[in-house]
Amino acid sequence: MSNLDRQAVPAVCGGRGFVVAEPVRELLSPRRVQLGESTEVRRLLPNLGRRMIGAWCFVDHYGPDDVADEPGMQVPPHPHMGLQTVSWLKEGEVLHRDSTGSLQTIRPGELGLMTSGRAISHSEESPRPHARFLHGAQLWVALPDADRHTDPNFEHHADLPTVTAPGLRATLILGDLDGARSPGRAYTPIVGADLALSRGADVRLPLDPDFEYAVLSMSGEAHVDGVPVLPGSMLYLGCGRTELPLRADADASVMLLGGEPFEEELIMFWNWIGRSQKEIAQARRDWTEGTRFGEVKGYDGAPLPAPALPTAPLKPRGRVR
Repeated sequence: MSNLDRQAVPAVCGGRGFVVAEPVRELLSPRRVQLGESTEVRRLLPNLGRRMIGAWCFVDHYGPDDVADEPGMQVPPHPHMGLQTVSWLKEGEVLHRDSTGSLQTIRPGELGLMTSGRAISHSEESPRPHARFLHGAQLWVALPDADRHTDPNFEHHADLPTVTAPGLRATLILGDLDGARSPGRAYTPIVGADLALSRGADVRLPLDPDFEYAVLSMSGEAHVDGVPVLPGSMLYLGCGRTELPLRADADASVMLLGGEPFEEELIMFWNWIGRSQKEIAQARRDWTEGTRFGEVKGYDGAPLPAPALPTAPLKPRGRVR
């Protein structure tokens, strides 16, 4: 999934100056963004207040949407650089195509992980025919400087490790959690997990005190460290935690996002992450001229045009606005 905003503005993020070094409970509200003709997303990162959670730098939550009589997700070919995309579904399916030749249908509980490296383009669409409901999250992970020019690639993992406790089943999407490790390749110390809480669950999940964390609510109402978190909202938790209390009076689903605070300062514009205005401007020229990002074959439609660059200079800054 992409940032389809035709009035895109740069987001500056990274650096450790604004990382909260102690446990906090900061509830983040989403911004609603129209994605294509029939999909509206709730954008949690970048947020008006907080820009990153570890290396996680972009979080969209969408659905559940009834797309039985709709085209569903239709995201034309578009470019990425300097990041990984993480596709995670609760309901429905998404057909992924990219310029490396990948063609893969992603289903609930499966990891679709695309590493853009120096340059890639891809499209995402609901297959025809497709399931009635579409519900999931799309997330980006910023690549550190040492790895951001790597070769582009796509991974699909249908069998992911789990961590269980009474009332809890955690599916590990990316990184490490309580001794389990995702098969998806990570470039920074990170964790992403889908936490299914059953009715009456009252558990404590072990955490790494060096990580900062947030919890995104997908469905139901979960109490995270005593705070009720409703679907489409995210609770930022800061650092310094060794465990996380979780409770649910009815079935609920949340995503745990965390990682070592990302030290480098970044510029995120449209679907690119760079370190300077020159890099972003060059990426736009390359995409407009049809070079570098390759071709997505098989999608029935034209690629997305890049938005105009802002007139003000783009400068990397810190993690919050």
